[in-house]
Amino acid sequence: MRKLRIGVAGLGRAYQVMAPAFADPRVELVAGADPRKPDFPGRVFDSVEALCRSPDIDVVYVATPHQFHAEHACLAAQHGKHVLVEKPMALTLEECRRMIDAARKAGVQLVVGHSHSFDLPVLRTGELIRSGAFGRLRMITALNFTDFLYRPRRPEELDTARGGGAIFNQAAHQVDVARVLSPGRVLSVRAQTGNWDAARPAEGAYSALLTFEDGAFATLTYSGYAHFDSDELMGWVGEMGSRKDPARYGAARKTLDDRQKYAPRKLQAQTHHQHFGFLIASCERADLRPLPDGVMIYGDEEKRLDPLPAPTVPRQEVIDELYDAVVNGKKPLHGGEWGMATLEVCLAILTSARDGKEIPLRHQPKSA
Repeated sequence: MRKLRIGVAGLGRAYQVMAPAFADPRVELVAGADPRKPDFPGRVFDSVEALCRSPDIDVVYVATPHQFHAEHACLAAQHGKHVLVEKPMALTLEECRRMIDAARKAGVQLVVGHSHSFDLPVLRTGELIRSGAFGRLRMITALNFTDFLYRPRRPEELDTARGGGAIFNQAAHQVDVARVLSPGRVLSVRAQTGNWDAARPAEGAYSALLTFEDGAFATLTYSGYAHFDSDELMGWVGEMGSRKDPARYGAARKTLDDRQKYAPRKLQAQTHHQHFGFLIASCERADLRPLPDGVMIYGDEEKRLDPLPAPTVPRQEVIDELYDAVVNGKKPLHGGEWGMATLEVCLAILTSARDGKEIPLRHQPKSA
């Protein structure tokens, strides 16, 4: 079996969350690039360019701050490396197009992730929808209430112009999930956003209505203001698939010091599938609800759980897609055009909220 040799550009929080996936036997973590020289189980370069020049790397995982995604993805492609880039793909549609063109010119694969549309319960929900057993998909309802805004933040993470706030950081998850489940393109977006804490000056909440070409629609609601925790609706299984202690309510705010910073949280062992909050896909003859251990089916006459096996490697589905693309030549679902289309929706959320109008979309390929 061929092993993909991974080099990581940026060894911060995004890499730390993704790192357990690199225990998959199909990949090998061999190098990283970060000027801070953090503890890392491989060679550490002091620049992304040096990492990309290394002949010992097949894939560069771009986990640098959002404003550098386009630059670093193009750099990797120019050196003949396949690219796995964190969401959001970039900050502008022009940057996305540059990344797509660079990958195409170099003949390398470009995969955009992780987002929670990779989660196995979401993928299984999509399979159930496409089976036709429950009629057409008519409506998607998604909501997530977290402590996002009060987690460790660099200054640019609280600056929308530099890719900060809940829209660039979090909306891609819900948008990707809705697009994976719906068989049609997104036609338009109508949205409002919330920016309610002057000490954390970025969008911390949004509510968006997406209309699809086949008549389906999706309502996506998110708040990162650390009050209600919607993991209560998920059996107290957190986003990363680990058990949560409801007695720790308010922990994020309580640990803030007078400079609005606090120590990073330790990642817990994953025991369930990851998720991005409460979601119901409403079909003509059933409501389908992905859960951390399967998909709940609420049909005309019965409700039942379609169970899924527990995960063995966190975010294994990302490695599945990356490996199939690089080794087997299979076109990735979450390719460059996909990432660009998701970013267009996220940008439309910001524009709609600012201008107070519905925003038509122009760069939407057909969904899965």
